[in-house]
Amino acid sequence: MKFNLLYILLVIVILSACSSKKSVTSTSLKSTSYERIKNTLQLTDKEMHTPLYEFIAEWYGVPYKYGECSKNGIDCSGFVNLLYQKVYHKTLERNSNAIFQKQCKKINKNDLKEGDLVFFKIDSKEISHVGVYLRNNKFVHASTKKGVMISDLNEPYFQKYFYAFGRLK
Repeated sequence: MKFNLLYILLVIVILSACSSKKSVTSTSLKSTSYERIKNTLQLTDKEMHTPLYEFIAEWYGVPYKYGECSKNGIDCSGFVNLLYQKVYHKTLERNSNAIFQKQCKKINKNDLKEGDLVFFKIDSKEISHVGVYLRNNKFVHASTKKGVMISDLNEPYFQKYFYAFGRLK
């Protein structure tokens, strides 16, 4: 009887330690994401607390998984679709080419605003990648190698595969 009670107490202590460690890790990761985003985009604390940047901080670093749309993994169009649902209350098509073809009008770089879309043709004749424009030539997207992250449109890779800027009709 004593052994069973001690065993149960030990299990409770271990589980509570694991859950508290997880929440500390989650909080520190979100804090790190906030700081990384703030520094990358040169944002003020006030700007960081808009729905867009809170959403990005929450998803920053989530790994890429084709066809998935959860914190365990997400692809580029899933991320953009979820961002648009949560931040702008709009539903998009599920793949990047369909978003551009059915829902966007092409815009010039001079007309770019935060929240516009950035499309790429990566080793494809069709649009195969999408991200959301932020500011200062930066955009957020789910990359195949690093997951949800912020990149610069001036990077040679993105210049090579860039296709168009788009805004929802």
